[in-house]
Amino acid sequence: MTQTVRVGAVQAEPVWLDLQGGVEKTIALIQQAGKDGVNVLGFPEVWLPGYPWAIWSKSVFENTGLIHSYMANSMARVSPEMDRIRAAAKKAKVFVVLGYSERDGASLYIAQSFINTEGEIVLHRRKIKPTHVERSVWGDGQADSLTSVVDTPFGKVGGLNCWEHLQPLLRYYEYCQGVQIHVASWPPMFSQPDPEKMISPFHVTGTSSQLSSRFLAIEGQAFVIIATQVLTVGNLEKLNLDGGGGFTMIFGPDGTALCEPWPQGKEGIMQADINLQDIDYAKAMADPVGHYSRPDLLSLKVNTTAAKYISSLK
Repeated sequence: MTQTVRVGAVQAEPVWLDLQGGVEKTIALIQQAGKDGVNVLGFPEVWLPGYPWAIWSKSVFENTGLIHSYMANSMARVSPEMDRIRAAAKKAKVFVVLGYSERDGASLYIAQSFINTEGEIVLHRRKIKPTHVERSVWGDGQADSLTSVVDTPFGKVGGLNCWEHLQPLLRYYEYCQGVQIHVASWPPMFSQPDPEKMISPFHVTGTSSQLSSRFLAIEGQAFVIIATQVLTVGNLEKLNLDGGGGFTMIFGPDGTALCEPWPQGKEGIMQADINLQDIDYAKAMADPVGHYSRPDLLSLKVNTTAAKYISSLK
């Protein structure tokens, strides 16, 4: 297995509500990653077709047209659009963790597809519990989405979406799967608003979101790639917003920042060369699923059988 790996985190603006345009931009980023020698590339949450932030700021009725368009531009896992992205990953020889709004029939899910360097989807998962008002748009992932780590030539690569990083049992189960490189996929997040104009808790800011991802690096002793979306002023009206940015970063397995911070509006692929053997420095001090655990006192019960809509009686 390769020990030194080049990882890349996408910080970019989606092609909002435009699946075909989004696929073109996705392919361009994968091609650029290939030219740069990136081995593992992480994309933001629902990169395709972008995160519809108006679900937090407008009513359901005000967003009717927006969500109708959003459904039409969400992507099926088995589709010509996905075929093009898989082909791009194969040609560029890049392992891709792609975040997108997955359309399955008439339902949407916050999905991540792990695409290997042969263009094959080797792991597919859905956010197990969309957050708050997200549940008015996307459905729950089932038990098969608890698997969040896959073996690759570049190490064990895992991923979670957004506030899945605030679910301690889900994080712990990922550690049990041996994650070494974790893709933290996030939407654009904003600064805390003026409390006199709007009351909003700190935990929905970009700073907090980066901190929760960084804590996964420290707690799980894994390299963490934070991939985030950017929202520019010119697209506020298109997204039904009154009036963001990225907080992309790459952290080491002890929480060390491996890159200089980027401006919120900068687009591109943040990159770092990592050595998987460095994980041992952190694991030697604290391994929560090994020598630093007490399974005789505390353990995790996991249901790995996905629920079915139809069960035949015998």
